[in-house]
Order: sequence, then C-alpha cells, then structure tokens
Amino acid sequence: MPLRETALPNIEDVARAAGVSTATVSRVLNTPGAVREALRARVADAVARLGYVPHAGARSLKLQRSGTVGAIFPTIDNAIFAKAIDALQQRLAAAGIQLLIATSGYDLETEARQVVNLVTRGAEGLVLCGLSQSPPLLQFLRQRGLPVVHAMTYPAPPGTACVGFDNARAIGQAVRYLLDLGHRRIAMLAGITRDNDRAAARVAGVRQALAGAGLSLPPARLVERRYALADAREGFRALMAARPAPTAVLCGNDVLAFGALLESRTLGLAVPAAVSVVGFDDLEMARHIQPSLTTLHVPTQALWHAVADRLIAAIGQQPMPPPLEVEVELVVRESTGPAPAC
Repeated sequence: MPLRETALPNIEDVARAAGVSTATVSRVLNTPGAVREALRARVADAVARLGYVPHAGARSLKLQRSGTVGAIFPTIDNAIFAKAIDALQQRLAAAGIQLLIATSGYDLETEARQVVNLVTRGAEGLVLCGLSQSPPLLQFLRQRGLPVVHAMTYPAPPGTACVGFDNARAIGQAVRYLLDLGHRRIAMLAGITRDNDRAAARVAGVRQALAGAGLSLPPARLVERRYALADAREGFRALMAARPAPTAVLCGNDVLAFGALLESRTLGLAVPAAVSVVGFDDLEMARHIQPSLTTLHVPTQALWHAVADRLIAAIGQQPMPPPLEVEVELVVRESTGPAPAC
C-alpha cells in the first residue's frame, strides 16, 4: 500500500513495509535485544527507507523516561563554555542521551526559571555551574529528587554531586609564581563576583596567597568587569592608572587577560617588561596571541566527561560516582617575567 503523499511515515507504515506487527516495530525500537536479528534487520531497513522517526513525546510516555538531560550555563559567548558543551554532549550522546542547553546570564532568577523549563520538558537530570543557586531553586530540586551535578567547583556541601576544582587554591599557584618572580604590586582584573561563586573564590584565593606573603589586595588594585574584551580593556586601564602602578595583573579568566594584553599595547606598556599578565582557563587562543599568555590550564574535556558520567550513572539507576577534583596547572608562557626594577 502506498504511503499518504502529504503525511509523514508512522509506525503502521513501518510495520506494513517490514511485514511485521506494530508491536514488533515497537520492540525493535525500544528493546532491540528482545527481537531476533532477522526481524531487527527487516524493521531497520523499513525505517531507513521510509525516513521514520519515533515521536519523542509518545516514546517518553511509554518508557517513562525522556532520554534527555539539561545543562544551564552562564553564557555560551565564551570559548570555555563552548568547549564544555561539546565535551558534555559527546559523552552523553555515546550513551544515547540528548542534551538540552539553557543560559542564565549569571542571573539567579533566570537560572531558576530555566531549571523549571528544562524539568517541564522532561529533563531527567541537570548540570549546574558552581554553587551559587538560590535557596528556593535548591529546595525545588530536592523536592523533585532529580540527579544534579554541580560543575567547575570543588569541594561542595555534603551530599552534593560535583566535579571541578578549588578555584581559590588554583589561582594561588599563579600568585606564588609572581611572588617568586619578585612582584609585590600585584593587581587583579576579576569577573563580576555577585552571584558567581567561582569568580568570588578566585578573588579570595588571590587575597589569601598575598596575605601569606605579608601583602594585601587594596581597593585600587582590584576591579571587577564582565567577561568581554571591551570591559576587560577598560578594567585594565583603570588598574594601570593607579600610582604606583601594578607590576603584575591576575585575570579572572582568559577573556579578561586577552583584553588586558590588547589594552597594554594601546597604553604603550611592554608585556612582560613593564607589566606581567596571567589568565585562567587556557583557551586555544592563549598560546597563539602575542605575547603568548601565561595562564592556568583547566582540563575541560576530562572535567565535563566526568560530569556526564555521573548523570549517565544516575539515570541508569546506578550509584553516582563520588565528587571529583580535577587538577588545574599553571602554564608559563611569554606574558610573565621578573618584576621591573623600581
């Protein structure tokens, strides 16, 4: 029997084309291991010839699962999050799980609304960045009993699944490196710390490491700016206007560091002869920009694969692996050098 010219193929069409019942088609699609290989081949051939795609909503109702998880990122206008999405999706797709993406713009209310949107659309688990979520959102998630993995931070409160690193301890490596180079006037170009525990922890880490050397981070040597090149350039300019000017600037991420390097040229400041610049993330551009950027390398792929593995385990009714700390390492390149003689 020919297909209806104006309709998409349905399960009945596949059954007729394969010469089997609709129940057999359903078993092949949902529990292929329960069907003989010859029947699976016939149904697979019919599906391919007709271009049949199962209805996701109907399949979810039948199986009582959606096969999807949601992830909320602060933004996708940053290469570190683009790499994260790629690594997360690769690992989930290999397990047959679909990833739904939303963004919060670093706003807690928006993040909470996006969580509800994803849960409404059947997300069986969630990935959240950091630990800055609002108390009502955390209560909502506890009530739902959804598997949730907090990424890019470590440690986390007891009972919280997380994969990440200690942001304060990580950036402390860069502070100690600059101190060893003789720098004492160290400034920080930070991300906006409000509602961003990772940015706040990096500022705290700089303060702690400086305090260990008997130094401080006075107001004139700390500015917070959005993760955008224009904002970074303006922030670096503000830091360098202080007198005496800093001899080294730690940046909350590589985007801020790229802006600092660009603005240093406009100001006529040689890097690292006049001022050293350090980033955080180790984006691909860090090794290609001139001068190449000293930065803290985050093992992005390993981190996000581990996040995916925890969701895969939870959705499969398996014990979720314990919280995981990944190592962040300082990568020394051309943008840092000894403190200039005063």
